[in-house]
Amino acid sequence: MKIGVLTSGGDAPGMNAALRAVVRRALSTGQQVYGIRRGYEGLLNGETYPMDMSSVADIIHRGGTILHTARSERFQEPEHQDLAAAWVKQTGLDGLVIIGGEGTFKGMVELCNRGVRAVGVPATIDNDIAHTDYSIGFDTAVNTGVEAVNRLRDTATSHERIFVVETMGRHSGQLALAVGLAGGAESILIPELPIDMDEVCSRLKRGIARGKVHSIIVVAEGAAKGFKVAEGIEACMGSETRVTVLGHVQRGGTPSAFDRLLASRLGAKAVDALCSGHSNVMAAVSGTELKLIPIEKVINEKKSIDMEVYTLAEDLAR
Repeated sequence: MKIGVLTSGGDAPGMNAALRAVVRRALSTGQQVYGIRRGYEGLLNGETYPMDMSSVADIIHRGGTILHTARSERFQEPEHQDLAAAWVKQTGLDGLVIIGGEGTFKGMVELCNRGVRAVGVPATIDNDIAHTDYSIGFDTAVNTGVEAVNRLRDTATSHERIFVVETMGRHSGQLALAVGLAGGAESILIPELPIDMDEVCSRLKRGIARGKVHSIIVVAEGAAKGFKVAEGIEACMGSETRVTVLGHVQRGGTPSAFDRLLASRLGAKAVDALCSGHSNVMAAVSGTELKLIPIEKVINEKKSIDMEVYTLAEDLAR
């Protein structure tokens, strides 16, 4: 088989580890592999090159993606989706491994509907892909966020201040919830639940009443802007409040051991799936087991917040 591989959408730590697994699993089973640079935009431009064992050497520990990634406006149009599918067939590629998030998988569906065989690998720090416990990059991003909270807590204690930490997550609070729980935040604000500033302030007042000299509030960018939350806290508390927006720093850095293991397993699983005749599916992890999930099912369902985890975070912050 001739297998193409691309990374698309926002980068996530562990994408390179997944790419390494795809290339080496394919080559070790007698397949050929072609890298496609710059995601779907590169697919439209024919940015393809053959990959060998050495082309993925020394990348398992590197963040980002050596194939680069881009958001393609052209690929949103049906005529360009037709062109991309036609190019895949003309080039003789027997299938694609597509590494990315929700938007990436929507593009994959369009290719599959046009006769292209493809298997998806979930990679997004938002961890918002349905039917997989974890997406590549999430664990690393959580660790990055928790490290930031740990550092901020030191200065918050020194100055006896309230700090608001804004994480990424436009539509999902998975990252903010994990960072908030692991970082011991007093309140966690996420897009999935309404914001109650009165309750946020009540928690802060209860903490002060029992002698607490600092507090950390974690907010996902899709729930509210950190500076707006700080303004609300200052209005009700009369306390100076500092804001730290973590931004794209959460996407970079060396992937954690967990993400390297996950990426290696999912990348190899995707190649095995293609070689076994599967298509239009995503490699997923459930517990310790790897599964193949129909991609239509993935993109048509939303991953929900685990309310038991959210409630636990609230209880532990009392």
